[in-house]
Amino acid sequence: MTLRVELVSPEQVLYSGDASMVVARTSGGGDIAFLTGHAPFLGVLTSGVVRVIEEGGGEVRVAVFGGFVEVNHDRVSILSDAAELSTTIDVDAVRRVREEAEAILRAGPDDDAELAVRMADVRLAAAGAPPAAGHH
Repeated sequence: MTLRVELVSPEQVLYSGDASMVVARTSGGGDIAFLTGHAPFLGVLTSGVVRVIEEGGGEVRVAVFGGFVEVNHDRVSILSDAAELSTTIDVDAVRRVREEAEAILRAGPDDDAELAVRMADVRLAAAGAPPAAGHH
């Protein structure tokens, strides 16, 4: 048995395929792993990395910034407010944005800069890159 997975952002279908497991971060529930036979579930996603473990053992990682996850009859539907595949993330550009936001925060509180740092950290986690530059 496999899970039929669809991960959709407002712009495009980011992933559609079969998987053995999906791990997503939900509001109030932390990370939840979905396997075949999972009870019906509807949850609110928080910013985090969604991991799709494919049948062959490969892993697709997606930076997700809010949305919903629905599980029903071995189908996992993830509707994200915004999302980015790990393979399309420009690690150097994300680190530059994060450094600029941190510089703004050093001058004082700034909600936009705090959000930029959090989003950068999720993107870097999805890409498997440490947040600090120069550490590979």
